[in-house]
Amino acid sequence: MTYAPARLYEEIAYVAYHFHWQRESILDLTHRERREWVREIARINTRVNEGG
Repeated sequence: MTYAPARLYEEIAYVAYHFHWQRESILDLTHRERREWVREIARINTRVNEGG
């Protein structure tokens, strides 16, 4: 299974922007781990934006 480079860059940028992690650290994560962090960041953003 291949992973679209554009999607990978999007995930890296998203995690790096919000958590200030280095690209290499994010790339060391498995696809599943990276997706979990993306989901968690999205949940945090939703709570913050809703004032909760």
